[in-house]
Amino acid sequence: MIEETSKEVIDQRIQMAAEAYQFLKNTTIRERAAFMNAVADKIESLGDGLLTTAHQETSLPLARLAGEKARTTGQWRSYANAVATGIYAEPRINLPQPDQQKGDLRKYNVGIGPVVVFGASNFPFAFSTAGGDTASAIGAGNPVIVKAHPAHPETSKIMADAITTVVHEFKWPEGIFSHVTGTSNDIGAYLAKHKEIKAVAFTGSFGGGKALFNIANQREEPIPVFAEMGSINPVFAFQNVLQNRAEELAKEYAASLTLGVGQFCTNPGVFIALKGEGLNKFINTLKNEIPGITPVNMLHKGIFENFEKLKTTAIEQPEVNVIAHVSSEANEWQGRATVVETTGKNFIQNSILSEEVFGPFGIVVACETPEEMIQIAKQLKGQLTITVAGTDPDVRENQNLINFLKDKCGRLLFNGMPTGVEVVYAMQHGGPFPSTTDARFTSVGPDAVKRFVRPISFQNWPDEFLPQELKNENPLQISRVVDGEVNSGSLKL
Repeated sequence: MIEETSKEVIDQRIQMAAEAYQFLKNTTIRERAAFMNAVADKIESLGDGLLTTAHQETSLPLARLAGEKARTTGQWRSYANAVATGIYAEPRINLPQPDQQKGDLRKYNVGIGPVVVFGASNFPFAFSTAGGDTASAIGAGNPVIVKAHPAHPETSKIMADAITTVVHEFKWPEGIFSHVTGTSNDIGAYLAKHKEIKAVAFTGSFGGGKALFNIANQREEPIPVFAEMGSINPVFAFQNVLQNRAEELAKEYAASLTLGVGQFCTNPGVFIALKGEGLNKFINTLKNEIPGITPVNMLHKGIFENFEKLKTTAIEQPEVNVIAHVSSEANEWQGRATVVETTGKNFIQNSILSEEVFGPFGIVVACETPEEMIQIAKQLKGQLTITVAGTDPDVRENQNLINFLKDKCGRLLFNGMPTGVEVVYAMQHGGPFPSTTDARFTSVGPDAVKRFVRPISFQNWPDEFLPQELKNENPLQISRVVDGEVNSGSLKL
């Protein structure tokens, strides 16, 4: 039984977070980076009990969980390193000039205030209690209140306890990090409405993310909601690649589609190509590949039931035919992979076929003409990823289509499959609505920190009272833009 955190306790936690925010405003980027590295060390020290608990709660394989744990500690460390360099403080200094009236101006970024993070179901470590949202918000200088995902409450508690232990070890205010639980949507709504909360981070369904977005924008003081809400991640395949490697491409697609029982937000749910011999080879290979995939449990009963419902709805649409499916019997919450086909015209006319089915389900769309492929690209909703499967000549011949695709996604791939998201600076995990609520930001990679800062400018302040990032002697030895030039030295005034 999951305990429902009361509103009275939530109020106390939020007040503690507001007080802790005042403390964090006076910490340096180096101090916060040290805290983040200590959290990584603490998570790394957690024994097999963490993996076993997560496996029992999510059905995810132990090997996958071990890899995700390593990714989680890597996130904390890479974000800590980025914070320590001052890259997100973005210090800017304009010294007094004879022709300027404002005198000395100095600007840098500070945290925005207490942040609510909603844990995700499909990544119990990397996108949940101690995931990238929590790490980047704290790195930016903000206290965090995590709403644990009810699908893995014990896993969430273990991670929360690890962060809380580090807070105590650093003798920082208790409100730096809080953890609330419950199954009611009312808790999430209450958190998003609270006047002391200054931002929300969410990974999950469109319905959940959009509801939080609406609540946040109806407040007396609207706040940003950084919601990642899923995507169908279409693959556009061109003739040359289908003629030369249709079978290989089909195997790559099947493996990506069914990876982790299809429970990735970058799952390539739609494959779009021109009719012809190449596409026929692709489809025939899928007919051989898909039936042999062993069904395994999905994350929890709710996700399984939703998958079955949406899959059935798609299959029952007019002019939709099943290409291949897993025929073996499935037990409990095991997701059976299924791939269907339809025409380009039907895909364009039937919006149901453009909706995400979270799980191992794919649609192959056979287009009559290149213009039909362009029409599909034009009417696509915003996506996390879009993949172009082709050759260099294919790209040259389809520039018009590719230009439309650039408008519709956060990450545009040339060959390969979109599953697998590297935690690096150049990664963009966020795209136009409805894949996310703000396409300007990413939730993966150190640039995730950018979501939780705002600029403040100091005019004519004595050096003694300036933050460390802006002092004349540059005690943190970070790169700053001084009078338009990058400068990492001290200022000789």
